[in-house]
Amino acid sequence: MKNSLAYIAAVQPQEAQGKDMSHLGSSEPSDAQLLDAYSLAVTSAAEKVSHSVVNIDVHHHTRDRWGYPSQNPDHPHGSGSGFIFTPDGYTLTNSHVVHGASQIDVTLSDGRSTQAVLVGDDPDTDLAVIRIDGDALVPAPLGDSKLLRPGQLVIAIGNPYGFQYSLTTGVVSALGRSLRSQSGRLIDNVIQTDAALNPGNSGGPLVNSRGEVVGVNTAVIMAAQGICFAIPINTAKYVAGLLIKDGRIRRGYIGIAGQDVPLSQAQVRYHHLTIKSGILVIGVEPRGPAERAGIREGDVIIGYAGQPVSGIDMLHKLLTENEVGLRSSTSILRGRQKIDLFLVTEEAGKQNRT
Repeated sequence: MKNSLAYIAAVQPQEAQGKDMSHLGSSEPSDAQLLDAYSLAVTSAAEKVSHSVVNIDVHHHTRDRWGYPSQNPDHPHGSGSGFIFTPDGYTLTNSHVVHGASQIDVTLSDGRSTQAVLVGDDPDTDLAVIRIDGDALVPAPLGDSKLLRPGQLVIAIGNPYGFQYSLTTGVVSALGRSLRSQSGRLIDNVIQTDAALNPGNSGGPLVNSRGEVVGVNTAVIMAAQGICFAIPINTAKYVAGLLIKDGRIRRGYIGIAGQDVPLSQAQVRYHHLTIKSGILVIGVEPRGPAERAGIREGDVIIGYAGQPVSGIDMLHKLLTENEVGLRSSTSILRGRQKIDLFLVTEEAGKQNRT
């Protein structure tokens, strides 16, 4: 009994024992200390990147009733954010911010204003590179988005609704999401975060606690709360390199319009298919690769280049730049027949079809 009482007395709070033990310190950090550590992480990370963040205002030519450019000066058509990632002024932003702009005005964090040149944009990944001239440009440090984990602290910096250099914090809500771009293609491995984004944040950096850019903020579900998305920085590095080199991203194009359709169990069993859906061809581009290969409206595409194709998104993934100019087999169902045709994939231009 005495030993038990001694143990209970030993583990009682200092107040219960009536002794002042404050001089011994505490191994548990206080709430204030935790808040200070969090604040320090956010402020130090923001300071490393904030000087690289820019505000972007875009203009588009207005036209008169005859279709000619108007003589009146046009007004800003939209705005967004971006961040400098090289010392010589290359800047990342979203394609939907600068696509089709006749003039791009950039304001730096120190208040300097300059015009930017569009180097290239890729609507399929919603990424674009612009370039600005200036002295003492500060590039943002780029991280590795492969190292991200759900629950990790992230910071979004941008210019929502014109409030320049606004900062919001949150966590990585999920990884590996897919997001539909304005071109209709899926963007893979998108970062989901609850760091608040608003119109004007588009193109700004998503930053980790070390002050490294891990994503490019791109979209928010307006009807929801705390569901926002960013393109991984590893994707952005790859796309930016190609845009700087070539001004565009090369992808394959076969010249059809289609929609995903389920296959009947009889079709799957009869043709020994490993998929349960395909692409119903509802339109064929005149003189395009598909028409030259003999593909018709009403055909169902179930394979391309030796790979099963269960839908348009899967076909998009197969139509890489490596397929451009190659003669590839395309498997279709036409009525009860399974037919293999051969087509030469072309480079996608301004077409919105597959």
